[in-house]
Amino acid sequence: MTTVVAVGAQWGDEGKGKIVDWLAPRADLVVRFHGGNNAGHTLVVEGQKTVLHVVPAGVLHPGTLNLIGPGVVVDPEVLLGEIDALTARGVLRDPSRVRVSGRAHVILEWHKQLDKAREELAQGRAIGTTGRGIGPTYEDKVARRGIRVADLLDPGSLRESLERLGKAKNFELTQYCGWEPVDVEALYGHCVAWGRRLEPYVDHTGRLLDRALREGRSVLFEGAQGTFLDVDHGTYPYVTSSNCVAGAACTGAGVGPTRIDRVLGITKAYTTRVGGGPFPSEDMGPLGERLRSTGDEFGATTGRPRRCGWLDVVMLREAVTVNGLTGLAMNKLDVLSGLPEVPLATAYRIDGKLVHEFPMTLGELARAEPVYERLPGWRETLGAVRRFEDLPDAARRYVERVEALAGVSVDLVSVGPGRDETIVRRDPFAA
Repeated sequence: MTTVVAVGAQWGDEGKGKIVDWLAPRADLVVRFHGGNNAGHTLVVEGQKTVLHVVPAGVLHPGTLNLIGPGVVVDPEVLLGEIDALTARGVLRDPSRVRVSGRAHVILEWHKQLDKAREELAQGRAIGTTGRGIGPTYEDKVARRGIRVADLLDPGSLRESLERLGKAKNFELTQYCGWEPVDVEALYGHCVAWGRRLEPYVDHTGRLLDRALREGRSVLFEGAQGTFLDVDHGTYPYVTSSNCVAGAACTGAGVGPTRIDRVLGITKAYTTRVGGGPFPSEDMGPLGERLRSTGDEFGATTGRPRRCGWLDVVMLREAVTVNGLTGLAMNKLDVLSGLPEVPLATAYRIDGKLVHEFPMTLGELARAEPVYERLPGWRETLGAVRRFEDLPDAARRYVERVEALAGVSVDLVSVGPGRDETIVRRDPFAA
């Protein structure tokens, strides 16, 4: 039995979907433990692209049990849409392979409307949310007034809860935001219908997980967003509304920390970010645009162009610390091919002082000027390479320099979007 937590080591969009898909055949269970459909995992298998927002990426592997834990917020329409699409493709022949926790909270129409309305009102102070209702749903969860998946299966008490919540939500929508109210009766009808359709998938996922661990099965915990979008450890307030670090796997899935064996951090060979907030190593010139176009840096969920820059090792070291990383997976090394040199941000200069540790405050990070170490580039394409020793010398030295600066080994190197375009130095499930 081995348990591995896979987490993003940057601002999300690190290519976690590909790595989780690669790891999934080695696991009996794949568990999503936080976030909602504001994150998208793009998987490319035999040239066919699959984008998943809620269902864990292990679903593409027959025989893998995929759990959506209580730490996730679920839009029933999105979840059912993904299940229908996977079923139609013949990927999900056995519905028992997807289980959703009855304790997971439900994203409702007013959450999405409030998300959009607040961003509209914020104007220049907008966070850059996806408008999927994630933040408002977590607000209700923490305020102890949320609707959970299990509540959809109890129409009698559900109506009362929706009517009570609807008064407050519609007051904010109409009186503060100037938006139209949500039709509570229509929403109730949708919820009852969702409950009927979801009932075969609803389970006590924590017990399923515990049973699997007692039976000696291997488990992969699938992170959604990245370390620096974590509500406590990220670049607040430009963060998501859940905990994204490895420790959240315990609370969001329902498993004790003594049962976690390894933590794999996933990073690109450069850095990207979506939405607002400081980004010290951002390149706003032609090289940044080259990274965006060559790396196809557009959001899987929103299609928004991502901000692009160079690998920030100050961030990476912080991710190693807060997650307890035991290894790294480096994605998109192939995107750097053709550059005459490749910069690495190894420190910051803040108010004239050289800083090697990630700042605590947003103001310090906004004033941070990256200090670069410039490594030789390489011209060769990498897509056909499958052994680390067959990489160009400069590409190998780049990976080894990142290892030395981050203080943790790079176990997997991705040289393309396909499942097989992966160089394995150490298998996290076998290491």
